[in-house]
Amino acid sequence: MASSKRSDVLRLAIPNKGRIAQPVRELVEKGGLHLLDADERRLVAKTMDPHVEVLFARPIDIPAYVESRAADLGITGRDMVAEKEAQVQELLDLRIGRAQLVVAVPEDSRAENIQSLTGARIATGFPAITSVYFRKNSVSVSLVHVGGACEATPELGIADAIVDLVSTGTTLRTHHLRILAPVMDTSTILIANPAALRDMGEKVDEITLALESVIRARGQCYLMMNVRRSSVEEIKKLLPGLSGPTIMDVASSEDLVAVHVVVAEERIYRLINQLRKAGGRDILVIPIERMIR
Repeated sequence: MASSKRSDVLRLAIPNKGRIAQPVRELVEKGGLHLLDADERRLVAKTMDPHVEVLFARPIDIPAYVESRAADLGITGRDMVAEKEAQVQELLDLRIGRAQLVVAVPEDSRAENIQSLTGARIATGFPAITSVYFRKNSVSVSLVHVGGACEATPELGIADAIVDLVSTGTTLRTHHLRILAPVMDTSTILIANPAALRDMGEKVDEITLALESVIRARGQCYLMMNVRRSSVEEIKKLLPGLSGPTIMDVASSEDLVAVHVVVAEERIYRLINQLRKAGGRDILVIPIERMIR
């Protein structure tokens, strides 16, 4: 692993593979931490900020890296943090990879609740979370630790039920499984080493704000148009925006004003026609990369 002067360089650990790896990397890039020398063979990459470097690691390992301060910050699933029981601080929900960890049983199972699984074999890739969950519910079970293809274990006769992540539920239905009970909700989060928060608080806040600004901009558009002064009130009724529209004089015309507003992207399709009917003209719609309040 590449070495760095850890006293003045903050290290951010991000997933090197898996379903959240690419979305996380795109988030980091959009936040302004452009990677300078990243490739598939490199474990640590420099960024445009000389005081920030990125460590590529397995999502399951990131909580331990942050806890031991091999990395100051990390991006991984909340389920990974819980599974490793890592002593880290959650800073921000990145709203990526949302899913639910659930207990699932075969569709023809007679189990009606968690208590029905007393003595059952539970296959899971989350043994720590699963053990705590059943212990809290006073249900004695046997755990079967599997690294993948958890959904197939009941069909293969390896387990009576599973504890696994579900997002759409398609995989469960394919394997003729049904959800018996939820265990926890999970999402991709930004975590920090408590000591790093104390020692590098300003830089941590800077990175957190950069990522948060990208998240806030998702699904938002910047809309600009010219409107006759007589039509402003009607236009305003269509444009609530974040804090209401911004209205400015147009230098070349005493009769026109410029209206600027941030609106949800999902509203644009219908809104454009409504604005034109209300007197809007020269309408521009621009995507937003970052939004800071």
